[in-house]
Amino acid sequence: MSRRKFDLLLSSIGLVLTVVLVIGGSLAFWGYSFANGKVRDELAAQKIFFPPKGSEALASPQIGPFLNKYAGQQLVTGPQAEAWADHFIAVHLKEVAGGQTYAQVSGKALANPDDTKLAAQVQVLFRGETLRGLLLNAFAFWKFGQIAFIGALAMWILSGIMLVLTLLGFWHLRKVAPNEQILAPPVETPLVRVPA
Repeated sequence: MSRRKFDLLLSSIGLVLTVVLVIGGSLAFWGYSFANGKVRDELAAQKIFFPPKGSEALASPQIGPFLNKYAGQQLVTGPQAEAWADHFIAVHLKEVAGGQTYAQVSGKALANPDDTKLAAQVQVLFRGETLRGLLLNAFAFWKFGQIAFIGALAMWILSGIMLVLTLLGFWHLRKVAPNEQILAPPVETPLVRVPA
């Protein structure tokens, strides 16, 4: 194969890869923007606010260290949703029925339909665990967006590298002699004896 054809082939593949990486990076960035915007919009609509700094609600060692950094803020991001779900709602849900879950208390309430205390605990646990699950889903969606952002940056960096390599390939193509071969066996030249 001639060196020029080889350079043209590799440079053309490099150009295609550059375009694919730019498109992939753009789609990943769109996914990041969509996920972040959707999470922010949906959480903002719920109008959940963290207790103010120094509040009694943040005094617990199971809550304060995780929520103090968000004190007084509106809950609008994935990390805030995770903190609220795991370190506020979950802590309070453990207090409702001695650490039992909705499924456990619901089973007891079905066995004792006249027990109003169990019925109330079932309602609180159901609502709390549902809200907690929704907030954790928002966090997961946000996290997918962050991964898409990292993917977009990686693809754009790789596309820049591929573009440079492609341009160098086309530049080299112009410098190669038309008859130069690649992977051709070496040509043996006969030894010529010079008379003494």
